[in-house]
Amino acid sequence: MFEEDGSLDPFLKFLLYGILTLAIGKMLWQWLTETAVPWIVNEPWAWVTSHLWWTGAISAGLLLLVVGSVKAGLLALDYTTGHSAPLPTASTSDVEQEAPCEPTFRMWQLETMTPTEFEEACAELLIRDGFTEVQRVGGAGDLGADVRARDSDGDLVIIQCKRYRARVVSGHVQQFNGTARPHHGADVAIMIGLAGFTDPAAAFADQHRITLLGRREIKKWAHGTHLYKVATVRT
Repeated sequence: MFEEDGSLDPFLKFLLYGILTLAIGKMLWQWLTETAVPWIVNEPWAWVTSHLWWTGAISAGLLLLVVGSVKAGLLALDYTTGHSAPLPTASTSDVEQEAPCEPTFRMWQLETMTPTEFEEACAELLIRDGFTEVQRVGGAGDLGADVRARDSDGDLVIIQCKRYRARVVSGHVQQFNGTARPHHGADVAIMIGLAGFTDPAAAFADQHRITLLGRREIKKWAHGTHLYKVATVRT
C-alpha cells in the first residue's frame, strides 16, 4: 500500500482520486438537475409572466442600445483617415463669401455618385465657397483637370477627382503633377481621393506641392467647411 518512503502507492492514489472525482461529479450533477436547472427554467419565466411591463421596458432598452451601437459603428467608418497636403489659407474675402449651409453632401451620397456626378458635386462646393469661373471640364482628353476655378485672389485652382474604391497610388499623383502646372498653369493643384492615398502618393505630393484631400478632409469640406480651411499648402 505504501512505498518505501512512506508515500501512497501511485495506483491506489489514482484510484482514490478517481472515486473522489466521481463523488463530486455526482453531487454537481444532482445539484444541476434537481436545483439549478429547474430554478433557471421556472423562476425567470414566472418573473417575466408576472412583470410584463418591466419585461417590455427592459427589452426596448436593450433594442435601443443595440441600434445605437450599430449607428455609432457606421459613423466611425466615416473617419477613415486619408492623406492630405496643406491648402492655401483662407483669406478674409474667402470666408466672407462662404455660405456654410448650402450645398452640403453626406459621405454616403458622394460614395454612390458616378465619377461625373462626383466632379459636379465638387464644382458645387467650390461655388458655395465663393470661387468664381467654376467649370467642370473632366472627360476624355482632360489631361488631369476635372474641375477648374479661381479663388478670391484670382489664383487658378485645378482639381482632379478620384472616386476610387481603393486608395490613389503614387503613379496617379505623378501624372497629375505633370499636367496641373506645366499644361494647365495651376496656381493651386488639388487632387481629391474619396478612398484616400497611399503613403508613397502622399510623400510625392508633399514634395511637389500637390494638395491631397482624403476622406477626412472631403468630409469636412462636404459638410460645410471652406476648402481653404481644410488644410494649408507650403509655397
